[in-house]
Amino acid sequence: MEHKDLQQELFSHVVSRLQSFQSDWDIVSFAVFFIFIGMVLLLVILVLIRCCCCCGDEKPRRRKVGIENMALEP
Repeated sequence: MEHKDLQQELFSHVVSRLQSFQSDWDIVSFAVFFIFIGMVLLLVILVLIRCCCCCGDEKPRRRKVGIENMALEP
């Protein structure tokens, strides 16, 4: 019985300490941090999908960028 009481007391002590450190700024900073990490992971996954799945044996097609200036034609 003493072991369970000690675990319960330790658990309640840890929870109370964690709640005392949680301010509004802590919550906002954790949210920003997790959003940043999520965006980085999303970009890494998109790059891996683009490189691994879409690359085949076909050569990439080159296309002209911009507009054609007809005044330069002879």
